[in-house]
Amino acid sequence: MARFHRKLERSAIGFVLAIIGVSAIGGFVEIAPLFTIDETVEKAPDMRLYTPLELAGRNIYTREGCYACHSQMIRTLRDEVERYGPYSLAVESQYDHPMLWGSKRTGPDLARVGGKYSDAWHVAHLVNPRDVVPESVMPRYGWLQRNTLSTDDLGRHLAAQRALGVPYTQDMVTNAASDAAGQSNPDGTGASGVKQRYGEATNIRAFDGNPDRLTEMDALVAYLQILGKLTDAAHRQTASSKE
Repeated sequence: MARFHRKLERSAIGFVLAIIGVSAIGGFVEIAPLFTIDETVEKAPDMRLYTPLELAGRNIYTREGCYACHSQMIRTLRDEVERYGPYSLAVESQYDHPMLWGSKRTGPDLARVGGKYSDAWHVAHLVNPRDVVPESVMPRYGWLQRNTLSTDDLGRHLAAQRALGVPYTQDMVTNAASDAAGQSNPDGTGASGVKQRYGEATNIRAFDGNPDRLTEMDALVAYLQILGKLTDAAHRQTASSKE
């Protein structure tokens, strides 16, 4: 074998051909599954879209590097399913650009955190994690409650997502800024438009407790509260497997 390697390394053409061959095999292994993607991704007719406020929260989540400590992918292992809920399905991430599956768990997996805690709990946890989880090593994010959420570019964010295949309508893109404000103010004039465009199941409330001001805290909590709630496909699959 050593002789073969020495001979191969002395032949530039042979060495280049060997590299191309190995690269081709690796490329084929990675690309071939994409041809069966329609068969491997589950169907979810009830799949919802992120609202502009939830998408803004996702952007903040990414900006602050939350994915570095929290994964969003529950494996099929029994201990993970018992702790976090049904294992993650590919369809649940079809509108995530980029996906935030992750593999590092300094903190718990957040794939199904939506609805698990109240908005007040999330706000308190983000302001000072030790107040609700004494052993937490998570940094404080209280300043998100003081930061006014910038909504001027939300329409462009939705348009960019649409270019990647997320089925946002032009109406959603046009009304992105007003829908973000409307979702965090249930008594405001914009709340009805949010439900009309994104569905009756949309969370509409003052996420940070103050409906008169739209903050980055509103956006992040809105995003956390929708995780695992965009579709019920995983829970349906679990229920059918038990029958």
